[in-house]
Amino acid sequence: MKKIFIFLLIISSANLYAQQNLSPEMLWKLGRVSALGISKDKQFLIYSVNVPNVELNKGNSKTYRIPIGGGKAEEISNANELLVNDKISSDGKYIISSDAVKLKSVYGSDFYPTLTKSNVQIYESLNYRHWDTWEDGKYDHVFFAPLVNGKAGEATDIMKGELFDCPLKPFGGDEDYIWNPDGKHIVYSTKKKFGTDYVVSTNTDLFEYDITTGATKNLTSENKGYDISPAYSAQGHLAWLQMKRDGYEADKQDLMVLLDGIKINLTQQWDFIHVESFKWSEDGKNIFFIAPINGMVHIFKVSSPIKGVVKKEALTQLTKGEFEVNGIVGQTGHELFITKVDFNHASEIYSLDLTSGNLTQITHVNDENYKNIAKVSTAYKMVTTTDGKQMPTWVIYPPGFDAKKKYPTLLFCLGGPQGTNPFYSFRWNFQLIASQGYIVVAPDRRGVFGEGTKWTEGVSKDWGGQVIKDYLSAIDAVSKESYVDKNRMGCIGASFGGFSVFALEALHNGRFKTFISHDGVFDFKSMYGTTDEMFFENWEKGGAYWDKNNAVAQRSFSQSPSNFVDKWNTPIMIVQGGRDYRVPIEQGQQAFQAAQLRGIKSKLLYLPEENHWVLKAQNALVWHHEFYKWLEETLK
Repeated sequence: MKKIFIFLLIISSANLYAQQNLSPEMLWKLGRVSALGISKDKQFLIYSVNVPNVELNKGNSKTYRIPIGGGKAEEISNANELLVNDKISSDGKYIISSDAVKLKSVYGSDFYPTLTKSNVQIYESLNYRHWDTWEDGKYDHVFFAPLVNGKAGEATDIMKGELFDCPLKPFGGDEDYIWNPDGKHIVYSTKKKFGTDYVVSTNTDLFEYDITTGATKNLTSENKGYDISPAYSAQGHLAWLQMKRDGYEADKQDLMVLLDGIKINLTQQWDFIHVESFKWSEDGKNIFFIAPINGMVHIFKVSSPIKGVVKKEALTQLTKGEFEVNGIVGQTGHELFITKVDFNHASEIYSLDLTSGNLTQITHVNDENYKNIAKVSTAYKMVTTTDGKQMPTWVIYPPGFDAKKKYPTLLFCLGGPQGTNPFYSFRWNFQLIASQGYIVVAPDRRGVFGEGTKWTEGVSKDWGGQVIKDYLSAIDAVSKESYVDKNRMGCIGASFGGFSVFALEALHNGRFKTFISHDGVFDFKSMYGTTDEMFFENWEKGGAYWDKNNAVAQRSFSQSPSNFVDKWNTPIMIVQGGRDYRVPIEQGQQAFQAAQLRGIKSKLLYLPEENHWVLKAQNALVWHHEFYKWLEETLK
């Protein structure tokens, strides 16, 4: 008996030893699952898996099929043959595609053809650069072409001569242009504005092109905000996503349908609903959509209106739990296929039984890796804010958390400023951070979706106001716990979160011992003068800094972190992407220079080829190691 006990003890110890805390290298060995769709015969799910190759500094992608009920995955090379090609018209006569068309002179050699070695760029309006790319005079246009024996014939540019893009830049794809099931009309999304007019507006519309007559009509001309993501039901009804207000990129995003010539807002009456993506049901009677709610992201169903009326009972939440649904693949019968993540698991495909509500995991791309990775634990807390509101706040604990011990603790500041806290990211990964021995506090502060429009809009035009108090309320509430080491607390964040770090550096009153800001906004005036999307700045700041009669704008610009550097006194690491045109390079440079000249321990991590994100594998690993090295140095 004693021998059996010793044997079991050895086995148990081996299992514990095999469970390692997640490291940056382990994170970058995980497969990244992208669902491509359901096969034509509805027997298989088709998906790709990208595993970063650190040595080659690029991704390695493979495509698979797996039975819809789960089972053994099989690598394939003919995904396009297995999936329905929705770019082919319903009658099989035409195909649509997109391509770049050179329409405007930009380079010196465009104006002076003999000066072929010049590298001059000439602009006469804004939008001369966007996200991470300089304007080159090319515009993405939609084309349709006849299909002859399976091959495309001569293509017609349906946007001929227009200085507009479809797909929409910088993140649009082939979802931006679709066939009407009648096979005679193409619907596409674009912003028909150019140059300076383009950068101050979000007025994106849906246009319908008649392939027979060549006529184009605007389907959403009455709406002044975003109209994007058009999709038809199998029965021929059009749905799309819409924001109402021009210039507000984070306005409440509603689900619209066009039924019998009448436009109906399906989600308007639910204040907390901000639709991220959607898919029609097979029978066209319902639409499935993803939306944040109370610190999580779940899938909902809304029924088509009866006689134009959307009733309260038309909305149903289909999933619940501490996870985030991040994609809808499609439906077969009573099964809806989705992708989801949680704090310990990257994206995988699941089947949602629409009858029982049960979730079943279909793909198991990273199961073997997870066997060796210790899990973190989490707590969902409600924190009372300074104005008496209840704020959802996630607390992520290290593997093997022991409440009797004390842990260094980090306040995570979310970007945006509107958005949702990430359940699983390959950069700001809560499991990875906690696995290094830190408690992470991630509040759903003012600006986060899923708490209603008033909560979301509470950050705009007041970046230095209540949202900063929300952060301090969260860290103060959690730091009352005995397991928080108040002498080892830090503050981290990117983008708006990076701004928050700069702001809190001057306002934390000794709470934090260290800061890390990644691509954060430091100086509001220079940001206004160099960023790419001016509609964002105009909305969030309330106007231009030179408008002295605009009290809202003047208050906003007075909240710039650059105005409070005299109160900085805490070590800070600053990360800046060289090709980040959303939060341009001078923001990080100015912050680092200010810290250095004030004699504050500081470090600049400059990534010359990265944009607002860190996409290259080796750069990402350097980022991770420098991140944790800084914390280790400054939270001793």
